[in-house]
Amino acid sequence: MERLSRALTWFPDRPRIAAFGFGVLAATGFQPWGLWPLALLAMGGFALLLPRAPGWRQAAVTGWFFGIGHFTLGNAWIATAFTYQANMPPALGWIAVPLLALYLAVFPALAAAGARALAGRIAFPLAFAGCWVLSEWLRGWLFTGYPWNPFAMVLLGPFDRPGLAAIAPWMGTYALSGVAVLVSVLLAAALAGRRWLPFGLAAALLGAGMYLPAGPGAPGSTRFTLVQPDIRQEQLDDPRFYEDNFRKTVQLSTAHDPGAERLLLWPESGVPDYLEDGYPQRFYDAATAFADPALARRRIGQAIGPGSTLLTGTVDLKIEDGRAVGAFNVVTAVDSAGAIVASYAKAHLVPYGEYLPLRWLLEPLGATRLVPGALDFLPGPGPRTLDLGGLGKAGVQICYEIVFSGQVVDAAHRPDYIFNPSNDGWFGPSGPPQHLAQARMRAIEEGLPILRATTTGISAIIDARGVVRDHIGRLRAGRMDGTIPPPAPPTLFARTGNLLALGWALLFLLAGLVVTRQRDR
Repeated sequence: MERLSRALTWFPDRPRIAAFGFGVLAATGFQPWGLWPLALLAMGGFALLLPRAPGWRQAAVTGWFFGIGHFTLGNAWIATAFTYQANMPPALGWIAVPLLALYLAVFPALAAAGARALAGRIAFPLAFAGCWVLSEWLRGWLFTGYPWNPFAMVLLGPFDRPGLAAIAPWMGTYALSGVAVLVSVLLAAALAGRRWLPFGLAAALLGAGMYLPAGPGAPGSTRFTLVQPDIRQEQLDDPRFYEDNFRKTVQLSTAHDPGAERLLLWPESGVPDYLEDGYPQRFYDAATAFADPALARRRIGQAIGPGSTLLTGTVDLKIEDGRAVGAFNVVTAVDSAGAIVASYAKAHLVPYGEYLPLRWLLEPLGATRLVPGALDFLPGPGPRTLDLGGLGKAGVQICYEIVFSGQVVDAAHRPDYIFNPSNDGWFGPSGPPQHLAQARMRAIEEGLPILRATTTGISAIIDARGVVRDHIGRLRAGRMDGTIPPPAPPTLFARTGNLLALGWALLFLLAGLVVTRQRDR
């Protein structure tokens, strides 16, 4: 600790301002910027501020300022979502982002406080890495969780290679964040101490690991067509465009080999019609293009053609005593005969997006959710696998659900692949690439290919190594045809979940204790 403190003489005397700046710079390692060397050095610079704090309380404040800067930049895409609703002023988005950051900054504050409290008893770099793992895990489930952009994302390589995230199957994302933090501290300490040889060797090894080629990957056998219709957010939920949107999507879906078995994938919000039977007729009349759900399903079956099975996003209702009391964001499987063969309801809903927490308090103040409609969405039961016969076993994670490490697969019924439909049209320019990056991390962790179909991009075919085999960029209409990449055998993380990450956190802390005792002898 004393050696680290002496290396900090060139840091400014205002640690809170420095921490805020380091937080902003650390977020530049996320997509679409991808400045991972700068992000690592910024995280390391922040960490080296902490031993100078008089105590754990002051370290917590320093960590809180880091988090404010870090999460404000990392979540800037949220402000764009406010431009697609009419009930609240769009400028409120630029207030909501830093307000959210004030809350999320609590977690770096906890990691900083924990590391500072353990300083002297546990080697600081390892103490900070262990505390950071625990703080990210906590952020992933407390108050339903918001695990967007764990620091591990800075170790994910470009589209054609996994980078250092290739070790995630043996660690999990949160533990990988601990590795990234540990590397950051050691790099920054070497740089601050002008130890050029260790710094240069470490930098060279990091660069080699980030850009190590992945190779072509194994071929698959299940045929698919994935459609990105490029339906902009301002038209997606406007009934005047429902029919045009449907026709546009269908035109991109025509089978190249009519009659052959294939899986057809449409994005979240791919069908505006209610497809389930049994609702009061007024709901079919008021909200959808077709007043008869059987007719809507039959038209879909005719459009996709013989041999095709469609997975598409749509909405189901919960009806009690003749009135709708909630809705479900679902993926429905429809065959060429127009029959529903399976369905999945989204479990991890977006607070303030798909439902309004504390509605009794916030609604009278003028707050509303961002997704159009008066009904709050209700959560489904959690991950499940849809058996599609010859088309394999499909796991489904709708939109935001894919960011939850360790919560995307039904472990008792492991799927062959994960379908991740999304509507990223309200995520701005930085949200979609960050969303795609986190889907890649889930593929690596679980050893499963992921197929992402989005309304406006970025849609992608991701293999079990996290390599993007094919993609369609933002704001483009298109389709991808091919065979689904094969799954890998269940990874260690797939078998153990986040118990593995927590085990690594404990290992970091125990290793730090051993190092400290050896040094004190």
